[in-house]
Parts: sequence; C-alpha cells; structure tokens
Amino acid sequence: MSDLATIVAEHLPLLQTINDEQASRKPAPDVWSAKEILGHLIDSGVNNHARFVRACAEDSLSLPGYDQKVWVSVGGYQQRDWADLLALWAAHQRQLAQVIARLPDNALAHRLSIGGGERVTLDFVAQDYVAHQLHHLKQVRERVG
Repeated sequence: MSDLATIVAEHLPLLQTINDEQASRKPAPDVWSAKEILGHLIDSGVNNHARFVRACAEDSLSLPGYDQKVWVSVGGYQQRDWADLLALWAAHQRQLAQVIARLPDNALAHRLSIGGGERVTLDFVAQDYVAHQLHHLKQVRERVG
C-alpha cells in the first residue's frame, strides 16, 4: 500500500503552486472545481477515519455511506481559501496515515459493509482509501492544467 504521508509530501508542493482562481474554476456548473475535489477528499477522510477506528475494534460491522454531493455542498469548499483547504487536507491525511499504520495486523481481516454494499476487509478499505486520494489528486492536476 502506498504510504499516505508520502503521498501528501509528494503532492503538497505542487498543490501549493495552484492559486485560488485556478482552484475555483469549474469546467461545468455540475462538475467539481479543484477546491470541491479537495473538499471531497477531506470529507472522505472524516468518514473513513471513523470506519478505520470502528472496524479495527469490531468485526462484522455495517456502516452507513454518505452523500458526497451533499457533504461538498454543505462544506462550502468553493467559497473557502485554497491555502486553508490545503492545510486542512494535509493535516488530516497525515493523521490518517498514522491511523492506517497503527491498524493491528489481526484487525486488517475484519469485515465490514458500507452503505449496504458487499462485505470487504478493513485492509481493502484502507488500500482503497489511499487509491481514492491518488485518483482525485490526479483530477485536481487535470482541472488546473
């Protein structure tokens, strides 16, 4: 699994070169800007943080999903300062890197379902979370050129 702290360290310098105007551009009214994508990654971190901790402590959980569009809208990320969003994203991802690194080996096999989906292991959820970060960081780079 790629190390989340390394991903932050590698991407943050590039993200810091993006100005607020670039980060605010929306390719279409219903398509997220870089700010909104980063906000989505923050929201995903909040939701997955709880999943990691709860699934570490207990096997066979059924946890709720979340409505990404509602979270991004209510979060007001489009109106936030890009530098503030970057600081929040980076700090929370570093914390999640610590949480993931501290998951006991025996807990990685714990199974959970999210939003009524199929049962997956905690290890899968953690790996998928890191891949999700990389996917959306690529989108941010594409949005701003």
